[in-house]
Amino acid sequence: MHELSIANSVVELCAERALGAKVLRVTLEIGRLSAVMPDAVRFCFDVCAKDTVVEGAALEIVETPGRARCRDCGNEMTLADLLERCVCGSVDLELLAGSELKIKSMEVA
Repeated sequence: MHELSIANSVVELCAERALGAKVLRVTLEIGRLSAVMPDAVRFCFDVCAKDTVVEGAALEIVETPGRARCRDCGNEMTLADLLERCVCGSVDLELLAGSELKIKSMEVA
């Protein structure tokens, strides 16, 4: 379960950047193609935040859709998974979005 290590890293980074201030809210951006399960991150976040300045902080997760451009025909498309084909039949796709995993914002007291 790599979500535990992801949640732990998020908590550590937020605690470090908060400089001792209480963290009230953390917003994560997780791409739908990133192989990260948002519900698992939510659960692990609370466990990892215990006894830190991040404990009790609200966690908001924004899921970004997958997007790609076909290298054969130039068509841009939304992807539900990495195994999709372009309408032209090509599988030569350039991933444009959907694999991100980043701390979008953090609110402190």
